[in-house]
Amino acid sequence: MRKTSRRTFLALAGTTVLSACGSNTVQTGNAPPSTAYSAGVTRPKPKPVDLTQWYHPYPEAGVQEAVTRYAAAYQKSKVAVQWNPDDYETKLNAALQAGPVPDVFEGQVTVERVRQNLLVPLDDVIGPVRGDFNPSVLAAQTVDGKTYGIPQALDTQVLFYRKSFLQEAGVQPPQTLDELVDAAKKLSKDGVKGLFAGNDAGAAALAGPLLWSAGLDYVKDGKSVGFDDPRTATAFAKLHELNGSLLLGAATDWPDPLPFIDGITAMQWTWLWNLPKIQDTLKDDFGVLAFPRLDAAGAPSVPVGGLSAMVHTKSLNPNAAKDFVKWLWLERVDFQQEFATKFGFHLPARLSVLDKVTSAGDAAKLVKENGRTAGPLWTPAANTALVDALGRIARDGADPATETKAAVEAVKAELGRLSA
Repeated sequence: MRKTSRRTFLALAGTTVLSACGSNTVQTGNAPPSTAYSAGVTRPKPKPVDLTQWYHPYPEAGVQEAVTRYAAAYQKSKVAVQWNPDDYETKLNAALQAGPVPDVFEGQVTVERVRQNLLVPLDDVIGPVRGDFNPSVLAAQTVDGKTYGIPQALDTQVLFYRKSFLQEAGVQPPQTLDELVDAAKKLSKDGVKGLFAGNDAGAAALAGPLLWSAGLDYVKDGKSVGFDDPRTATAFAKLHELNGSLLLGAATDWPDPLPFIDGITAMQWTWLWNLPKIQDTLKDDFGVLAFPRLDAAGAPSVPVGGLSAMVHTKSLNPNAAKDFVKWLWLERVDFQQEFATKFGFHLPARLSVLDKVTSAGDAAKLVKENGRTAGPLWTPAANTALVDALGRIARDGADPATETKAAVEAVKAELGRLSA
């Protein structure tokens, strides 16, 4: 069976099924309208309603047991956790359309799901603590001004660098794209390349960071192309300037830290969840950076992504489902911190909880100050158009202005399709 990993879910920026029989049966315990109660007679206590909560199969040991324990600790409803070992996205999309209906489920907020009226707005749930989330993270949960997801945990990508390699080459950690290009050239020697960002020359991993480096974005104002600007071509051309300094043809791609650990690249763009593995091998001989800015008008960035808890509009108990989501992902700080940090290295979504994770170090600051997301309007089709254009620029030296213009037109068409 094909399993869906966290890496699959985060590609843009990725078991036992506990019994859920009767999970959509309403047990309110409320008296029917025809029943009257005499003064002084206490109404019977409402019975907990049944809810189902769906998860994809996390690869880390202990996650299934933990989320089952969280559900069991909830007193207001009976929550049956369903662990889905096969193709989660396919199964979830089928269930959202035709059932069986999961009351609460994890995934990503998309425009299509909102347009099809599959998601319950959660503004009343998140409202009191809205300021406790990175604004970009919340923007990824928002369509047409309404919030549909509560972030569960975050993953981010950062630029790892070998301190000793930079010191020996007399190179400072780069803060601008020109400094990155210069550093990569100086570090490329003795069988070591300066930077590894993927075997495609960084096109897939760095498209977003390059836009943000120029002060641009994927989409702006919730409706138009965010990189229809000459600065896009300027930023994209910098990736081509790295030719000769990039590690290409590695045995593993950029999400795997092995090239960095093995010392065949001085810098690598990869996921922060690789931090424990890198620490075990390199001890303190590394640092982490945001992706550098283009110039003073741009900004450094780290892409931030993760799964969110959502409520299905066809739930028979939507209010009970919302109460559970609020309890688990906004009130139970202990569960939120454990979920993010005990099973692999991830980050809590709430900033106040992130402050409690001392092991996050510089990464916590990077997420707070520089965390960015693509947002729900950025579709796979739009991403393919942009990444393909950047790939031709980076690998083949294609004209940045021409390629950028073609990508802009393709994304305009996609945004038009979404708004139709």
